[in-house]
Amino acid sequence: MLDARIIVQRFLDTKMQVHPDVVRYLAEKDDPALIDQIIENLPDDTIVVSVKHIPGIVQDRDGNRFTADPRLEVVKGSAGSSGNAGCIQDYLHYFRDRYNRLGTIIRTRCTPIPIEGLQRNSRYRQETCAIMGLVQEVRTTTNGHRISVLEDLTGSLPVLFHKDRPVFSEGENLIPDEVVGVKGQLSGDGRLFFAESVLRPDIPINHAPYRSGEPGTAVLISDVHVGSNTFLEAEWNRFADWLDDTPVSYLLIAGDLVDGIGVYPGQEQELTITNIYEQYDVFGAMMRDLPSRTTIILGPGNHDVVRAAEPQPAIPREFSSGFPENCMLVENPALISLQGIMVHMYHGRSIDDMISLIPGASYENAAPMMEGMLQRRHLAPTYGRRTPIAALREDQLIIDPVPEVLHTGHIHIMGLTEYRGTLCINAGAWQAQTAFQKQMNIHPTPARAVVLDLQTLKPSVIDFLHAQ
Repeated sequence: MLDARIIVQRFLDTKMQVHPDVVRYLAEKDDPALIDQIIENLPDDTIVVSVKHIPGIVQDRDGNRFTADPRLEVVKGSAGSSGNAGCIQDYLHYFRDRYNRLGTIIRTRCTPIPIEGLQRNSRYRQETCAIMGLVQEVRTTTNGHRISVLEDLTGSLPVLFHKDRPVFSEGENLIPDEVVGVKGQLSGDGRLFFAESVLRPDIPINHAPYRSGEPGTAVLISDVHVGSNTFLEAEWNRFADWLDDTPVSYLLIAGDLVDGIGVYPGQEQELTITNIYEQYDVFGAMMRDLPSRTTIILGPGNHDVVRAAEPQPAIPREFSSGFPENCMLVENPALISLQGIMVHMYHGRSIDDMISLIPGASYENAAPMMEGMLQRRHLAPTYGRRTPIAALREDQLIIDPVPEVLHTGHIHIMGLTEYRGTLCINAGAWQAQTAFQKQMNIHPTPARAVVLDLQTLKPSVIDFLHAQ
């Protein structure tokens, strides 16, 4: 990915300023020749290079979203964009990037005081103010209160959520490494902050989702698990027959295309295809059987043959050479524009962590987990648990811009809800209950597809398990 500073300097060298949206677009495209092309075609009176100066750009009615293709573009997460994981020192840049970018959103809702300055200046004692930071740890006191330690660039400070005040429930839902603002008062000795309310980088209440101006249908599914002895082949064939008879523009599959090899102990006892290359060959044949008129967008999951750490690279050519030409390979996560509709596709492994951290959460109801991602504007807020995160200098798991659709999978249970104008879809799976799920008393809802009308954003669910 092109460095933003290099992009800005290139335009400054020609005595022109450049809009941040253009910088982000060029960084994502990672094509220095595109910069030269823009400069060569600029009108003589140009002072600020804006989105309209990018060849082929189509802006939406609000003028704040753009795609090089008005029908389909991978805005973030195109194959090869995540790069290689760095060294342990890069995590410092990673978390600073998270703090700065999510903090920018929070600062629009409060004016946080640096923790070091708050503790040193006595005039802030017992006066209502705000702080902001990453949640370093969360614990419950012997008296039943909730303590969260917040850390900013200047220091750290314990924050008390009193059990007898309404803010206690907000303290219960804090999880490590999310970025929050807290309004309240500093204690007289400057060692403790008493919380009154929590401010997250949440989706704005007035968020109005964009709708396509032309007809289009997207089908969203996940977790095919080809090669598993619980893969529902008959139900998949019914789905394929339905696609043959239905005008579908796009098919999005959010990871775990195959069951993989050696993902968990004893997996070989539950496989019908024990060779990873053969698993992808069979999956590729299944894709070739689908209508060529439908563009198929494929992302990886934790069972696929890519690194486990997120963001995950796209499926390598070595394994995807048998896929048809209408297949588009993306990374996990990926932000995809379908006729202007932004779909943030994420396999959803972090749901495991969120369920273990948020009181009352369960696999049977994925909706609060997806809502929690949107409230935190992050797909995998907590580091160091079941979701490995790659050491990158930029946090690519931040949810920005606000999507029309959040599409996840992983837990094999269908979930569908809407949060502040964003449609949240967990697309279930194409695999019957596994031995592990039976032990955990998890009951999947497999062989379902979510059909999304891009003009209305109204979803419908088709059940191929019970279809006649």
